[in-house]
Amino acid sequence: MSVSSVSSKIAIVTGAGSGVGRAAARALLSDGYRVVLAGRRPEPLEEVAAQSGAGNRALAVPTDVTDEQSVARLFQTCVQHFGGLDVLFNNAGRGAPAVPLEDLTLAQWQQVVDVNLTGMFLCIREAFRVMKSKNPPGGRIINNGSISAHAPRPFSAPYTATKHGVSGLTRAASLDGRKYDIAVGQIDIGNASTNMTARMAEGVPQADGTLAVEPRMDVDIVGQSVLYMANLPLEANVLFHTVMATKMPFVGRG
Repeated sequence: MSVSSVSSKIAIVTGAGSGVGRAAARALLSDGYRVVLAGRRPEPLEEVAAQSGAGNRALAVPTDVTDEQSVARLFQTCVQHFGGLDVLFNNAGRGAPAVPLEDLTLAQWQQVVDVNLTGMFLCIREAFRVMKSKNPPGGRIINNGSISAHAPRPFSAPYTATKHGVSGLTRAASLDGRKYDIAVGQIDIGNASTNMTARMAEGVPQADGTLAVEPRMDVDIVGQSVLYMANLPLEANVLFHTVMATKMPFVGRG
């Protein structure tokens, strides 16, 4: 698809400073989108904007997705600067230390819930408010789920629980958005090559108690998957999309 065919589209990417968010932001910018880059730290966001060569089509907005007012400011800034919103890639997320469940603290649990579930809800809510007020209403929301929305890894209770919650939130938001032409879908990613998955090259715990090196895939493949979903006409929706390293131990995990 040519840049000129989608250059009027506006997107917000949360967690845009690194990993999957960075890859998705780059893919959207390269396709002509105007993109608001959201994340906790301004420096990585500014770096993504500068490296993209997109000029004034990239806007860095430091944001804490766990803070209601910070999320509201993010969406207000997007509308004020670019004039609207067509796509939200709801990507910000975090994990907890890989320790036995009984050793997790309440604070560690709550930190993951606050970002992965509450933060995602806050961004969906603001996106709904913007998208339903358009004339005509409509837009697309892509939530970052995970392979862990389907099958857990050892010592991953907070992450796995929240990613299962994301799937429920995706379904509910898809239903509630239907009357406004807001299409809500989810991308479930397995072993993209990011800092978060670097440990897989050394070996990670398996369900049988062993350690195993796991294959990874280029994170830019995920960026292209997000772009594909973003560019669909609103009459169509990918409700769940799984993109994974072909040889990772997911199918048959356990």
